[in-house]
Amino acid sequence: MKKYIVTLDAGTGSGRCLIFDLEGNQISQAQEEWIPKEIPEYPGSQEFDTKEAWTILCRTIKTAMAKADIKPEEVLAITASSMREGMVVYDKEGNEIWACTNLDARAVEEAVELIKSGDAEKIFKLGGDWVNIIDPPRFLWIKKHQPEVFEKIGHMNMLSDWVLYKLSGKIITDPSIGSSSGMFDLARRTWADETIRLVGLSKDIFPPVYESGTIIGEVTDQAGRDTGLLPGTPVVTGGADTQLALVGVSAVENNRYVVVGGTQWQTAVVTDKPLIDPKFRVRTLCHSMPGFWMTEGIGFYHGFSTRWFRDAFCQLEKEMARQMGVDPYYVLEKLASQASPGSNGIIAIFSDVMNAKRWKHAAPSFLQFDILSPQTSGKKECYRALEENAAYVSYGNYQILLELTNSPAEEIVFCGGSSKGFLWPQIMADVYGVKIKVPVVKEATSLGSAMIAGVAMGVYKNLEEAVERLVRFERVYEPDMGNHKIYQDYYKKWREIYPRILQLVDEGLLKPMWRAPGT
Repeated sequence: MKKYIVTLDAGTGSGRCLIFDLEGNQISQAQEEWIPKEIPEYPGSQEFDTKEAWTILCRTIKTAMAKADIKPEEVLAITASSMREGMVVYDKEGNEIWACTNLDARAVEEAVELIKSGDAEKIFKLGGDWVNIIDPPRFLWIKKHQPEVFEKIGHMNMLSDWVLYKLSGKIITDPSIGSSSGMFDLARRTWADETIRLVGLSKDIFPPVYESGTIIGEVTDQAGRDTGLLPGTPVVTGGADTQLALVGVSAVENNRYVVVGGTQWQTAVVTDKPLIDPKFRVRTLCHSMPGFWMTEGIGFYHGFSTRWFRDAFCQLEKEMARQMGVDPYYVLEKLASQASPGSNGIIAIFSDVMNAKRWKHAAPSFLQFDILSPQTSGKKECYRALEENAAYVSYGNYQILLELTNSPAEEIVFCGGSSKGFLWPQIMADVYGVKIKVPVVKEATSLGSAMIAGVAMGVYKNLEEAVERLVRFERVYEPDMGNHKIYQDYYKKWREIYPRILQLVDEGLLKPMWRAPGT
């Protein structure tokens, strides 16, 4: 009988199920987009609807299994990954009573209080992340604004942990996703007593910590009815999306650089010790591999910005793609490839380079249209400019990581949904001036999840063997150094222009694309 590993991912923009065979081949996939919900009375809130999300994830499991005609008894194990920072709070009976996504930004006053008191710096030095989208201010917000919820808190965990809970009934966490709460002691890879006391909670509500790749239970009867999986199927800890993506592209050694391109982009480096930025710009979390950590800069809403452009302005291209039987993004990249590097002068102002202490973004905009030349100043230039904006942000975050590691990249792995095209990877190579490697399996997070589950189930002796057997690269994009020189000039201009546009947000004249609490 063939055996397969099922992986679930609760992402910022979608829920999905990917299924792999034991040789690392992606056999089936199902995905449904979702958009976080803002609660009108709480500006900046992003609620995670656990009921809706579980329904979607169950549907993706059934769809993915049906597509490949996979029988429940052929599933060797199931695991889960998710966006970081988002958390779920339960009552003492295990019922979900409060949940938010990674970008929930309602706890403004609480973040400011932590900054003014100096506690924000203490949390950062211990846990590696600033207070803008981590859980200490969120707990303080619940305590102040929803005390009836705060009093009922019996348990908490993170979003991938919640998926495992729905499957197995076990409330646990792992270091990769748990550390994204901002309530971890990075060096010890477990909960930080000092931070827990700071928010007025008992340590008892925080779950036990198991490393990624631990069998923590089995699919329950109820989960079997919900998903179509066989009750008793082993459930294995997965973890945080980016860290699992690093595993999925073989970034399991010191000073390996990876860009994970999805709704958000993560430009990350793997290190063998926690690397805390003394200037509070980028963030550090536990890696999915024991004994390793990762430091990253975030590129904000890159996937959402291209989705917005696709849906707002590209109905013709979407119809063309439907007729051709291809992804609309392929058609848009074919169009954008006709524009020259630098998008004929059009500049996209969307995400900014990460600065955790002042994490805000200008109002989304395009600058410098030539209205006398619509043929060189239109849709194709705008779409290319969006991709260039993402590459500039990634490159800027890389410069910070380079400052911290003093170890330049000889090559960079580019994975995730954004690496599926042919234009974006080449733009990345040209902006960076180094070769970009794209893996065969673009959904590296899910492959990393499957590899870790495979080790847990004894399919692979260890993670090193899994990497050796399963990670393969599809293409290497060599930089065009002429284009690199052009992009260096544009990048410098973009870095000068961006803060001037952001100033309009600071003056209250424009609304930011997103701003973190405390900024």
